[in-house]
Amino acid sequence: MKKILVLGSAVLLLFSCQNEDDNATTASAPAAKRLCATQEVYEAQLKADPGFALRRNQIESFTEQAVSQGRLVNGKVVIPVVVNVLYKTTAENISATQIQSQIDVLNRDFNATNSDFANVPSLFSGVAANVGISFELVSVVRKSTTKTSWGTNDAMKKTVKGGIAPTSPSTNLNLWVCTIGQGILGYAQFPGGSSTTDGVVIDSRYFGLSGTANYPYNLGRTATHEIGHWMNLRHIWGDATCGSDLVSDTPTHNTANYGAPTFPHYSTCTGTPVEMTMNYMDYTDDRAMYMFSNGQKSRMAAIFISGGARAGFGI
Repeated sequence: MKKILVLGSAVLLLFSCQNEDDNATTASAPAAKRLCATQEVYEAQLKADPGFALRRNQIESFTEQAVSQGRLVNGKVVIPVVVNVLYKTTAENISATQIQSQIDVLNRDFNATNSDFANVPSLFSGVAANVGISFELVSVVRKSTTKTSWGTNDAMKKTVKGGIAPTSPSTNLNLWVCTIGQGILGYAQFPGGSSTTDGVVIDSRYFGLSGTANYPYNLGRTATHEIGHWMNLRHIWGDATCGSDLVSDTPTHNTANYGAPTFPHYSTCTGTPVEMTMNYMDYTDDRAMYMFSNGQKSRMAAIFISGGARAGFGI
C-alpha cells in the first residue's frame, strides 16, 4: 500500500494556484483547465487552527487501520446535502433544475450508474468501484450579494463576510455555489477541519448539467472530484511528482493530467504503469473522468464507520 506522512501536504484542495482576498471584485473567463492545489491556503488554515495537522494524522492512522482490517460501513450511507447559492447576477442564481441535476450526477457517479462507467478500460475493470454512497437534497439557501467574486479564503461560508454559514455540518454536506474568480473551479475541506468552514465550494459555471455549466466542465464532475476530497481522497498523483494518494490500487502518476488523454497513457515513474486518467481524482475534463477505484472506496468508507471523522452521516 502506498504511504506518505500527512504533515505538510495540502489540506484544502483547490483547482487553482490563484488566491484572492475577500474583497475581490473581478471575476474571470471560464477556466481553460484544472490547475494545481494551493499550499498557501493550507498554511493559512494551519495558522488559524494549530491542531489541524495533528487531527489529520490521527484520521490517516484510523483510516489505514480501518482499510487494513476491511472495516466497512454497516448499511448504506445517504448524505443530506444543503446547497448555499450566493448570487449577484440572475445567471449566478442557478435554477432548482440545475441544482437537482448535480445531485443526480453525484448519485450516478458514486453508484457506478453513470453511462460512461462502461468506458472503463479492461485493465482497470477489476478495481472499478461502486462506492455505494447516495446524496439527498434537503435544502437550498439563497442569498443576494454585491460581490462579483469570492476568492478562496472561505468568505462565502461566513455571515459576517456576506456569505452563508453552514447548516448542521456534522450531519449535512454543505455545498456553496458562487463565483470564486480567477478560473478556480472549486475546493473542498478534508475531514478534520473546522466545522464552521466544512464543506465544498463550487463555481456556478461548473455546477450541474444545465444553465450556467460551461464545457468542458459541464457534466457535474467538479462536485464529484471535490466531494471525493471531502470524503478524504487525495489527488491521484499525491500532489507530488510520482507521489502517493494513499490508495493501493491506483497507479503511480507523474503529475496531474488534463483534457482527455488517449488511453493508454504511461507514467514515467517506477515501473512505467498505465495511468488511471479516467479517475475522478485526476484533473481531466469532465467527459474524461468516470470512475473511482475499490481502494478509494475503502478510504471513503473509513470516515463513515464508528469512530470515523464523518460517522455522524446517515448510515
